[in-house]
This record gives sequence, structure tokens and C-alpha cells, in this order.
Amino acid sequence: MATDTVAAKAVTLAKQAAEEEAPAGTVGEHLGFDSDDERVVTHYFACLDPAYVGWRWAVVVARASRARVATVSEVILLPGADALVAPEWVPWSERVRPGDLGVGTVWATPADDARLTAGFTGSDDLEGLAGQAPVHPSQWEIGLGRVRVLSAYGRDVAAERWSEGERGPDSPMAKSVSLTCASCGFLIPIGGPLGQAFGVCAHDMSPADGCVVALDFGCGAHSEVVDTSQDRVAEVPVVVESEFEEI
Repeated sequence: MATDTVAAKAVTLAKQAAEEEAPAGTVGEHLGFDSDDERVVTHYFACLDPAYVGWRWAVVVARASRARVATVSEVILLPGADALVAPEWVPWSERVRPGDLGVGTVWATPADDARLTAGFTGSDDLEGLAGQAPVHPSQWEIGLGRVRVLSAYGRDVAAERWSEGERGPDSPMAKSVSLTCASCGFLIPIGGPLGQAFGVCAHDMSPADGCVVALDFGCGAHSEVVDTSQDRVAEVPVVVESEFEEI
């Protein structure tokens, strides 16, 4: 695409337009121009504002068909290649991470969340069973009383997350010991498919107390690490009787 000569030579016009829009003294030298379209050119000027190092004033000038002079279309401040700019904005729903939610924070679950599937909530069909507690033990597997229950996909991603987390087999704590939760008396088994790989710790001195742990996780509070100090036989002091000559 050929560069419009009139628009390309309109440096003075472009700089005057930039100086009218910019704060006084912040328009620097001409840095060049780009040909954007037929008879449209953008001129660039250095920005001298210390708060915008690396930015540049961009002035778009255009020449109408058969016109002998160019006119200013737009003046804008744009970042250059070395400009300091804010990172790309990411929605809060994508920024938030586990542990970020505090008191009063509401985390909405998407209606089409693949980790959930429809539960069984028909009270007519249940003949009154749905009137029991929403998570009654006899209802866990089929999810009676709940609109949605965990799907197979949701179960698998949870298992993967738990296994790769701080209470999984590859955590520093697990690698520091030889005994695992599978043989610990403080492990509370859980039902369902997840019970084949996970349980709940019930040791008050364990860092995992009250938490889901992988069966191949382990810590120093294993039930079979027995204190044998009380089983030692008390040593009887040996008394040596000697005969002393009376003086």
C-alpha cells in the first residue's frame, strides 16, 4: 500500500494537535509514522511525562479524496514496545484460588458445572424419605434430597487434586516417613469409590487431623510408632558390701 505523501509530511500539524491534547511539555520528538490505510497515516511522538515512560503520542491524520491538505482524525496516548503496562485483566472468577474465600464471600457454582450431575429430589416418588435430612446416610449414593450430586468427572478431578496436594503420597511430609495412612489405626474409612484411595485422619497431633488423606500419605503420628520407653525394666541399683576396719 502506497503511503500518502501529504499525510506523511503533516508532521507539524500532527505535533500541534498532540500538544493541544497533552499536558504542557509532554510531547517530544517525532518518532516516525505508519501508513494505516489509503490516505491515512499515524504519526508518533515521544511522551515526556515521567509517569508514562516508553509511551508515545499517536496522531492519526487523513487526507480526503482530491484534497490538498490533511486533517487530524484522532490523538491518543499508546504504549510503546518498552512501556510499562498493566497485565491483561483477568476476571475474578478466574483469578480466585482455593483458600482465597473468606467470611461473607459467596462463590457461585455454574449451572452447567461438569463436576455435578442431577440428584433425586422427587418427594412423591420417595414416599416421604426425602423429608429426612438432605444428606441422610441411606441416601448418600443416589443423592436423595439434593438438586445436584457429584458426577464421575467431579469425583475424578477431586481425587487427582487430593492425591497431588499436601496430603498426597508425593508431599514432603509423606516422603519423610516410611509408614502410610493405610496401616494407621487413626484412619477413618470413607464409603464409595473414593474410599478405595482416601480416608479421614482422626489423630489430634497429626497435621492432617480432620482432613481427607490419601491412603499412601503418612506422617510422624502413625499409630504404630509406639513409645517403648515405659516398657523398659527398671534398673536395680547394685550395692557392694565391703568390710571396713573399725578404728
